[in-house]
Amino acid sequence: MAEFMDLEAQDGVRMAWNVVPGTKQEGSNCVVPISAIYTPIKHYPNLPVLPYAPLRCRTCRSILNPFSIVDFAAKIWICPFCFQRNHFPPHYASISDDNLPAELFPQYTTIEYESLGDKSSLPLPPVFMFVVDTCIIEEEMSYLKSALSQAIDLLPDNSLVGLITFGTLVHVHELGFAQIPKTYVFKGSKDVSKDQLLDQLNFFLNKPKPTAGVIAGARDGLSSDTIARFLLPASDCEFALNSVLEELQKDPWPIPPDQRATRCTGTALSIAANLLGACVPGSGARIMAFVGGPSTDGPAAIVSKNLSEPIRSHKDLDKDSAPHYHKAVKFYDTLSKQLVHQGHVLDLFACALDQVGVAELKVAVEKTGGLVVLAESFGHSVFKDSLRRVFHSEDYDLGLCSNGIFEINCSKDIKVQGIIGPCASLEKKGPLCSDTVVGQGNTSAWKMCGLDKATTLCLIFEIVKKDIPDATIQSTSNQFYFQFLTYYQHNSGQMRLRVTTLSRRWVAGPGSIQDLISGFDQEAAAVVMARLVSFKMEIEAEFDPIRWLDKALIHICSRFGDYQKDSPSSFSLSPRFSIFPQFIFHLRRSQFVQVFNNSPDETAYFRMILNRENVTNSVVMIQPSLISYSFHSGPEPALLDVAAIAADRILLLDSYFTVVIFHGATIAQWRKAGYHNQPEHQAFAQLLQAPRDDADAIMKERFPVPRLVICDQHGSQARFLLAKLNPSATYNSDARIPGGDIIFTDDVSFEVFLDHLQRLAVQ
Repeated sequence: MAEFMDLEAQDGVRMAWNVVPGTKQEGSNCVVPISAIYTPIKHYPNLPVLPYAPLRCRTCRSILNPFSIVDFAAKIWICPFCFQRNHFPPHYASISDDNLPAELFPQYTTIEYESLGDKSSLPLPPVFMFVVDTCIIEEEMSYLKSALSQAIDLLPDNSLVGLITFGTLVHVHELGFAQIPKTYVFKGSKDVSKDQLLDQLNFFLNKPKPTAGVIAGARDGLSSDTIARFLLPASDCEFALNSVLEELQKDPWPIPPDQRATRCTGTALSIAANLLGACVPGSGARIMAFVGGPSTDGPAAIVSKNLSEPIRSHKDLDKDSAPHYHKAVKFYDTLSKQLVHQGHVLDLFACALDQVGVAELKVAVEKTGGLVVLAESFGHSVFKDSLRRVFHSEDYDLGLCSNGIFEINCSKDIKVQGIIGPCASLEKKGPLCSDTVVGQGNTSAWKMCGLDKATTLCLIFEIVKKDIPDATIQSTSNQFYFQFLTYYQHNSGQMRLRVTTLSRRWVAGPGSIQDLISGFDQEAAAVVMARLVSFKMEIEAEFDPIRWLDKALIHICSRFGDYQKDSPSSFSLSPRFSIFPQFIFHLRRSQFVQVFNNSPDETAYFRMILNRENVTNSVVMIQPSLISYSFHSGPEPALLDVAAIAADRILLLDSYFTVVIFHGATIAQWRKAGYHNQPEHQAFAQLLQAPRDDADAIMKERFPVPRLVICDQHGSQARFLLAKLNPSATYNSDARIPGGDIIFTDDVSFEVFLDHLQRLAVQ
């Protein structure tokens, strides 16, 4: 695993197969697709940033890189992708073997170019449009107001801010009118077009409306004074904004006891998108939506106002008996296309005990690369700490960037099926595109309206070469090349281009299986399978995820395992594959596959986070980590098994979304008796404190901030731990460990699972 980590530290890439199968047939025999998990703008402490424009190949437009073959005498370089011979321009005249430009250094396979174009055009300031739900109880309202005023204090001074509040009606606040608070009110039940919005907001009072062309910002048809009525620099409008927030009241419309509040989330988001599209198109703008309940009015309602109608569940979606679902998804899909076209991001902060419609909003948040936080209340630390982290600019800042475009180049025997992750296809068709589409496909370029230093894409490739040429040819050019280009607006406002070029050896033919095994990255493969199975569950009707995962695992084990036919006891896997069955076992039981006991909103939330995180974090979501603390030894990793529970142990479970500190029965009794407060039991106090410190360290660097659960053995909250453990001891097993625990389940344990797997793999 260590060498794959080193490759990730250098280029931000993990590939499931680091030695690539060379033909189409070999590729499909490998079951796990040829794929790369790439973090486009991962932070590197010593990444070179070059102050000049990159040199491109004149045929395939790929960029000069360490794998190019250079003829110093003739001043020519040969592109590794299309083998085109390119001449160096005059300013490269002095290059030689010992005087190389940085982009040819062998260690700089990832490098960044800063376009120092026209210095006179100032970098565009970031724009934040707060869209705030007012149909919430007074207590929630006060939590939300205090969180928002803290966020406003942390905004960069040059950023532009706007405010829209919504309930039964949508209120657009004119923050630039300082004398008295002034708002424009729109009916929540019907959608407002961009032209209607601009007319009603008096955008063309002093300056006549242009007869032709698109109205787009200060350059096209709008005066900057008009824009400044609704979007002000944070330093100018802090007072106006805070006074509006202080005065903000709960939605005044009466709610009959048998009905839900009238809430027009869709209309409010559509108005926000239209306003930003008219005022600041193409600049890094974020719509930050704070939603406290389900949308019941307007074009994107997810449920009717009658409380007798329950909000859709997974069962309703499966049986296609959720009347509002498809209409709402279609509405948000159209909205996502508009936002992608404008280059704007939708962030969602959903805080309610009930569902708010995350499942419907998912398409708009994911295609624009927005952030998503789901919590039970605006007073919950998950929401408050996460919101603070968005604007914090110290150690653990998110590194929010905007306006990204991601492009791929690869060797001619490889095609791109698509990307699963937070991006939108730019429909740039070409010879690179495969006929099979997975995720955002049919293109070799994608828009990433919002991206941060943790945003991670999963790229799925296919090998198109049918046959193996003679051994002589194979030995000369057995490398596949990939190049990833990310053009984005850095948070300093400058445009940058990040280039990562990779080379991977390919193998084919009878002796290649050992080579494939040596390059298999089981963590990356498990994450690719998790993203794929989640994607298939969403788009394929009647898809059986458990069966699909089991079949894939059996095929892999029978292809790459060592065994004698029909002898399960002879079965063994190489260390490269040995943990893979365990990952698949936990993936089958995870919240990505088992939707029972989760609402559609929660499932959508979990999958959105899985689809944007890197390999290390995703593995923790699939197979949580467990650390044990006791008097006998320091903190040590424990097996994710019910056998890890003991009366005199503390366990720390990290399942990414929740961090659980679990006290064994004896420890809990001592703690309740207050022993840790007595000076002679200093060691016990330290034992209690150690997992708290480790949990704080985990929570400090994670976004969204996880929920912390502190519980005792046999307590009700212990379910957070028990649900994740392998049930090796259940209510009908014979021997019980004293002080241990059992799990009341009929699920198979990992040992039984492995036993069946071996039997099926050797057939």
